[in-house]
Amino acid sequence: MERIFVDTSALFALLATEDYLSNMAADIWDELIETQHAIITNNYALVECFTHTQSRLGLDFVRHLHSNIVPLLTIDWIDEEQHEALVEDVHTASRLNLSLVDCSAFNTMRRLGIDTVFTFDDHFREQGFNVIPD
Repeated sequence: MERIFVDTSALFALLATEDYLSNMAADIWDELIETQHAIITNNYALVECFTHTQSRLGLDFVRHLHSNIVPLLTIDWIDEEQHEALVEDVHTASRLNLSLVDCSAFNTMRRLGIDTVFTFDDHFREQGFNVIPD
């Protein structure tokens, strides 16, 4: 069973039904579920998605995320030691638009041997990952 990492941008697109990426995201999500891929994210991506969802869409969408999407995910939990390494990665990268959450996703994917990500963020392609949609 292939493992796919799901980034904040893809999770948010599933919820933001008025967004132009929403239909594409829903089609990809349905295909991932139907083909029984292992769908993985980490707790940092979830926190980021919950925050964006609450501030941009409201609590009903947060409830939908928590009740209908999160149960389908395998969550990799970032611990204190990993957090410190991620902060160092952000400093080393020295890029304003490369976030701690981005670095956490790259780290999770590399650590778990995942090479494919469902995302709308070009940073993953820059890091050499296979991106859905391509």
